[in-house]
Amino acid sequence: MAVNLNKIVEDFKYLNPKDPGTWPLMPKLAALLAILGAIPVAGYFFDWKDQIEEFERGVAEERKLKDDYLNKKKQAVNLDLHKQQLREIDQSFGALLKQLPNRSQMDALLVDINQAGLGRGLQFELFKPASSEGVKEFYSELPIQLKVIGGYHDMGAFASDVGQLSRIVTLNDVSIEAAKDGNLVMDATARTFRYLDDEEVANQRKAQQAAKKAAKK
Repeated sequence: MAVNLNKIVEDFKYLNPKDPGTWPLMPKLAALLAILGAIPVAGYFFDWKDQIEEFERGVAEERKLKDDYLNKKKQAVNLDLHKQQLREIDQSFGALLKQLPNRSQMDALLVDINQAGLGRGLQFELFKPASSEGVKEFYSELPIQLKVIGGYHDMGAFASDVGQLSRIVTLNDVSIEAAKDGNLVMDATARTFRYLDDEEVANQRKAQQAAKKAAKK
């Protein structure tokens, strides 16, 4: 069946917009198709768009709630494990804390360090604890300036003895030089630590809070 394009063009050219009922078949079909296409487009922009966006927000919120639920579920499942790990950390921390002397034991620890050197035949030219401690959050640090004279092996044994003390003592900033008599001279800083008692911890926290308040002003 041949299509008469000229006839179709003529049908569209002389349409009466006030009387669509008199239109030929092709213009009526074209108008119907245009209306059918405009309805979903208009529905999207005037109604469905907001609904689709709200649906997408709901889907995203649902996904977020599911993720939060799964994370909380994992935490709940592993709660006993976390409690056990916390107990183990507390025990380990307690064991380390016991290696720190308290205030009344510091003098005895200083004697132990001195005796460790004398027991190895070393001669102390300097054994000078600092006049003040470096206070941290729950412990304080006391540096001790050392200068000892002795043989190489004796100094090594002294360092080993210090490391094996029941309390934590470290040797830092070590320098060794040869002496004129064939011995060695070792300069070092021994650092020992002690834990703060409850009163000292409370004072330390008060000082930190006061410093923060002063910084905000």
